[in-house]
Amino acid sequence: MKKYFLALLLPLFSLLAASQENDSLTRIYSKFDFIPGEKLILYDDFASDNIGDFPVHWTTTGSGEIVSYPKYPGKWFKITNSRGITALAEPLKLPENYTIEFEVVPFKDPSNGNNPAYRFMLISTQKPKDLLYGLARPGDAGTWFDIAYNSSYFCYYRDGTPELSGRTTEHRQLADTKYKISIWVQKERIRLYQDEVKLFDLAKAMSPKYIYNMLRFDKGTPLIRNLRIATGRPDTRNKLITEGKLVSYGIYFDVNSDKIKPESYGTLKEISDVLAENPNVRIKIVGHTDADGDDAFNLDLSKRRAVSVKNVLVASFGINAARLETDGKGKKEPVANNDNSTNKALNRRVEFIKL
Repeated sequence: MKKYFLALLLPLFSLLAASQENDSLTRIYSKFDFIPGEKLILYDDFASDNIGDFPVHWTTTGSGEIVSYPKYPGKWFKITNSRGITALAEPLKLPENYTIEFEVVPFKDPSNGNNPAYRFMLISTQKPKDLLYGLARPGDAGTWFDIAYNSSYFCYYRDGTPELSGRTTEHRQLADTKYKISIWVQKERIRLYQDEVKLFDLAKAMSPKYIYNMLRFDKGTPLIRNLRIATGRPDTRNKLITEGKLVSYGIYFDVNSDKIKPESYGTLKEISDVLAENPNVRIKIVGHTDADGDDAFNLDLSKRRAVSVKNVLVASFGINAARLETDGKGKKEPVANNDNSTNKALNRRVEFIKL
């Protein structure tokens, strides 16, 4: 009899745990308005790079290597020389509107007073292969962010001349701690988020007369991974209601898990808003994976991820569960070849199909 009652209570405990987790996501990220770009420009998770090697898509005047780190499993790019300049090897051609995301773990730098600081830069330069061109203020125009343990600092400049700078002392970054950085550029405006917190919202930092083509890191020895650059804010309402299908890349999960990462909040809220405004619409949520790993595991994982999305929409955003169906396709319906990190990222997606 005791086993019988325990079997009845287990699903209740699971539902309660899921509700608490969803409530935490809603409470902490309720002001997080970042939504990743829809069209992928570049994704680098260093999966094809060997431990100990310098990553193939990057260049540097210093040094670095791919490492594994027990505290945060997976492959990371470790910048090992804080006085070097580290950038993507091939020039970008960033549009007016785009998003950049990456995970970072700062480390204390003995050459800088053990300060776990680093600098992230977006640059417009006539010489994208020359990392030393315009050394003090690189290129022809740029915006940089210094992220440190005691404050965060920004500066933007054109033609070598600083136009504005400032700093915030809130939401410091500690050494040996993982953070998610999200950056949203809309023409002249740039916003930078640390996890769920917006650190900067600069209205005129990006100049419309320049094409920004260099992304780089200076002045620190952080770990970096999962760099994602994408363009185009998803037209959620039109895709889902008019076209009948929304493909979302803004819902993130832990590796090999159906647990939704909290930075998915902005995307989920936008989808829930569309469903709330169209109460007669029913949808099917379909999970998809890349081709890595066991086929049966991927199929089950994709189904569980779809269920997780449904649970969040119901528990956190009040969508009627009867309006939502779920399914998963695993790796069976790829939209790109599974031959590199960018294409694999395209295949890892959640689709919302109007019924």
